[in-house]
Amino acid sequence: RSMGGLGASYSDAHNINIVNPASMASLKSTAFDIGLYTKYSQLSDLDGNESKQWSGNLEYISLAFPLTNPLNDILEREERDLHFAMAFTLMPNSIVAYNVSSVDTLSDGNGIIRNFQGTGGTYKFYWGNSMKYKNLAVGLNLGYTFGNIEYQRNILFPDIALPFNSVFSSDYSVKGFLYNFGAQYTHVLNKSKLESNKGLAPDKIIFGLHGHTNTSFNTDANIYDRVEQFTNSGASIDTLNFTLGEAGEGTLPASLGIGATYFKGKKFAFGVNFTTTSWSSYKNEANPETLNNTYKISAGGYIRPDYKSYNNFLKRTFYRYGAYYKTDPREIDNKALTNYGVTFGLGLPFVYQRKISHANLGIDLGRRGEGSPLSETFARMTLSFTFNDDEWFIKRKYD
Repeated sequence: RSMGGLGASYSDAHNINIVNPASMASLKSTAFDIGLYTKYSQLSDLDGNESKQWSGNLEYISLAFPLTNPLNDILEREERDLHFAMAFTLMPNSIVAYNVSSVDTLSDGNGIIRNFQGTGGTYKFYWGNSMKYKNLAVGLNLGYTFGNIEYQRNILFPDIALPFNSVFSSDYSVKGFLYNFGAQYTHVLNKSKLESNKGLAPDKIIFGLHGHTNTSFNTDANIYDRVEQFTNSGASIDTLNFTLGEAGEGTLPASLGIGATYFKGKKFAFGVNFTTTSWSSYKNEANPETLNNTYKISAGGYIRPDYKSYNNFLKRTFYRYGAYYKTDPREIDNKALTNYGVTFGLGLPFVYQRKISHANLGIDLGRRGEGSPLSETFARMTLSFTFNDDEWFIKRKYD
């Protein structure tokens, strides 16, 4: 995330890239990664009204490991062309969190308040497998999405004595299977130098793609629409619609991402990615809406002055950077929403149980919906920890 979102073509020996499952076959040690985020948003409308808020959630929990330990090959002086890896990941898939009110005046001079609220979201769990033969890697994530979403719309009449207020509420659960495939090809640029110096880090370009076709999901909805009146003697409720357990179906859109990243040894990386998603094929019988196809362009990388430095912490630190521009599937007044921003991050190495691990700090400064009736300026900050262990599946000669 701190590199603008180089999901298609990023690969590392000690860090997990769950966007493209093919990248996991390049892991040289087991990696456990957990991340959290907090977000500060400033919402504003065309009349100059503003609302500021904080939010946050789990970013992901991920565990990935090579199925053969590279230390075995070093100890046995073997060179292996075929590598396998596996991963498990839990992360949010979608988040619904809004509370919007509009105040208007009717023709008779009485006021009317419309409230719109949404809470909940869905999560996804991935089981990933990856295989790499020489410079070509392929991978597949198999997943399951689940969660619950609640919506409520109220119409209130504050200037009328004993009004009949309308309340429309619905909640539905979501469940369905997901998958995501990926491939990466590594082109080494300094082969001749590597043959004469085995300890030299390779200069390389990684080309990658990832994606999936449309996938289906099922919903189970509860609907309760009513008219309410509150008096001194109690509440009077007239039910308009009461439905429990209404089954529905839906379709999640296909997506495809491609990209390339250049690595100058272990000191520098820069890449570009492009992703497109066919949101026009999205369907949800529990909450119908019309969406548009989207795309995202991102670029970024990192600088690491000297990963071998033993007396200068700042030289061993990752300095990550990036930028992105993407469209939103929603429209307001026949105008597509856009989202753009810049990203920065630090990868801070530390020793945990005699293993090199990293604390990762990142920030995403962006703007969404510029020129629309409701725009957002935000700062999204992330904190994650990556723990590595190179002793899994090691063959011990002496115990």
